[in-house]
Amino acid sequence: MYRFPPKLQVFGRDIQKEQLKYHHRRVAVEKSFTFDAAHHLHLYDGKCKSLHGHTYRLVLQVSGYVNEIGIVVDFKDLKQLVKERIMKPLDHQYLNEVLPPMNTSAENMIVWMWEQLEEGLADMGKPEQELRLEWLRLYETPTSSAFLKREWMVEA
Repeated sequence: MYRFPPKLQVFGRDIQKEQLKYHHRRVAVEKSFTFDAAHHLHLYDGKCKSLHGHTYRLVLQVSGYVNEIGIVVDFKDLKQLVKERIMKPLDHQYLNEVLPPMNTSAENMIVWMWEQLEEGLADMGKPEQELRLEWLRLYETPTSSAFLKREWMVEA
């Protein structure tokens, strides 16, 4: 049985502002999104050469240092970033038409997504938080995905 706390913690009485930031360590947060889109691949010898659709799943990890209240980045801000930079241009679209000229493979798409998200992330948080994209995974099907991590993009 759940025990209800005898009293709720009150800010200013039970906890002070300087206690909200418990540490100064880099911490990563992750968020996942889905969108639907159609595409086809050029010069591909298989079923994907024909127009077809997927329910894509994008998982991202962002790291940084916590702010003065102990948060790296608000999940709602990550949701807004992905909505503006990824979902609006791609959801329920024909990818060959809305992405830059490329074969719309998961391997190409994930690099474009990285570029979009990294650019948008630069405007989030405070400079001392040093927010950065750590990795992305783009699922084309529940069992097939492309993966990209920060060090690979820095090498390029």
